[in-house]
Amino acid sequence: QVQLVESGGGLVQAGGSLRLSCAASGRTFSRYAMGWFRQAPGKEREFVAAITWSGGRTYYADSVKGRFTISRDNAKNTLSLQMNSLKPEDTAVYYCAAKRSVDAIYRPQYDYWGQGTQVTVSS
Repeated sequence: QVQLVESGGGLVQAGGSLRLSCAASGRTFSRYAMGWFRQAPGKEREFVAAITWSGGRTYYADSVKGRFTISRDNAKNTLSLQMNSLKPEDTAVYYCAAKRSVDAIYRPQYDYWGQGTQVTVSS
């Protein structure tokens, strides 16, 4: 069982930066691949970024590649998403999620989800 709590969302102007964090409970955090997804009003939940259990490999949506960086600290049970050069189209609720395998890591078929944190980018 893994419980996830996101933080760090807020309102920022276009071109600005935010850093999202996800705190995970449980001793098995390091066994899970982790991902960030986002969902804007009226749209489906979409993949943003993911990272393997060791942190050795990362995956990004084309829309955020070069602007966002995913990282994890298994000693502290935390997942992070550094978001730079934010655009109004990045506005959404951001969710962190955990899954036991890296199969279909781009799909929202994860085992555990956080409650989400709102990110709003003004133009």
